[in-house]
Amino acid sequence: MVKKEIEIYFLSEAENYFNNLPQKIKDKFTISFTKTKVGYKGAWFSKLNDSDGIFEFRQRDSEKFYRIFAFWDGTGKDKTLIVATHGINKKRNKTPIKDIRKAERVKKNYFKSNSD
Repeated sequence: MVKKEIEIYFLSEAENYFNNLPQKIKDKFTISFTKTKVGYKGAWFSKLNDSDGIFEFRQRDSEKFYRIFAFWDGTGKDKTLIVATHGINKKRNKTPIKDIRKAERVKKNYFKSNSD
């Protein structure tokens, strides 16, 4: 069985968030994306408890925590997508439930629009 290639796909809000990050944090996220695409597992990308299949890419610096929310789309023939929905900066490590729910709504709408 051939394993499908993993690709990170940014929805527009996630892309805007990522593009406006400090370069040092963008570089850290890019390393995390690369590790995830080749199949490495680590604290930089994990499933959120109490969510419907929502994951987050995690980075931090001395002042803030940075999160990019995402979900898996394994419906493609050649590739499995990790679809990034949006991102947030925060002062504390706790993930706001409203952002988890937002990612879940985006995921639901994504699959609904792709099945039509």
